[in-house]
Amino acid sequence: CWCYVHFFVEIMFLCFVFRWKVCIFVLNFVCMALHNDIGQRGEEIAANYLQEHGYCILERNWTNKGRKEIDIIATKDDVVVFVEVKTRKVGSASTPISAVDERKQRRIILAADSFVKACHIDFRCRFDVVGIIYDDFSSSLEHIVDAFRPRPKYY
Repeated sequence: CWCYVHFFVEIMFLCFVFRWKVCIFVLNFVCMALHNDIGQRGEEIAANYLQEHGYCILERNWTNKGRKEIDIIATKDDVVVFVEVKTRKVGSASTPISAVDERKQRRIILAADSFVKACHIDFRCRFDVVGIIYDDFSSSLEHIVDAFRPRPKYY
């Protein structure tokens, strides 16, 4: 985290010297990098948890041509499980699970449909959500099995 603090101080200096428009672009880039780090850390925790509980990880961060992503695709007991991982730091305004709203579910379902068609999957499928809240020293994980189901209107 120290490298981000140092980088942020340099950015603030650039904001003083140069125009704010450039600085806003750079700050957005830094915030996105931090967001990606948090997401990757959460996905790693979730993948380890799933493997410890008997899941076989098939894919991580699978994307279709439409740029819809599935965080983890795994199997357990002849079921293909599409897992959405949401990670938040302690003290965040929203819970990880609440971030998987109906719009996000629709995107996951469409991506899963693409995966099933592309790989000719003929197994039962389900959609799980793993929510992770962490700080620098510990994390808590909530795994919701069969968190949502496709509705006919999506197809």
